[in-house]
Amino acid sequence: MGVFKRIFTWWEGPTLVSGWFIRRHGSEVGSDSLGNRYFAEKKGKRRWVVYNGPNDASRIPPDWYSWIHHQIDGLPDESLPPAPKFLKDPVPNQTGTPLAYRPPGALERGGQRAAASGDYEAWTPGEG
Repeated sequence: MGVFKRIFTWWEGPTLVSGWFIRRHGSEVGSDSLGNRYFAEKKGKRRWVVYNGPNDASRIPPDWYSWIHHQIDGLPDESLPPAPKFLKDPVPNQTGTPLAYRPPGALERGGQRAAASGDYEAWTPGEG
C-alpha cells in the first residue's frame, strides 16, 4: 500500500493519522471472528472498531454491536451468555450488490408489475 493511499484513504482500514490516534488514546480490547478489532479510549467512554476489510457497520456481529453502543458494559465474551444453537450467522448488508432483494416489479427484474384489480382509479391533476 502506497504512502499516499495510507495517509488519505479511510475506507480500507486505519490511516496513518488514525493509527497514531489509536495507539495514543486507545487500547485494543478484543477482536471478532471476522478479524475486526475493537478499541476503548484509555480515559473516557469512547469505543470504536477498525474493520478488517471494507468499512460497513453491518459487518459488526450483534454481540460486539451491543458493546460498541454501550448496551453492555463488559466485553461480549464475559457479559453475554452463549448464543443459542438455532441462531443463524448475521448477514452483511446486501444493498447495492447483486444479492440485494429485488421485489416483483423492480426494474432489475424486468419491471413487470402485477395487473391492477380494477378497484384503483388514477388521480389526474385538475380533476375534482
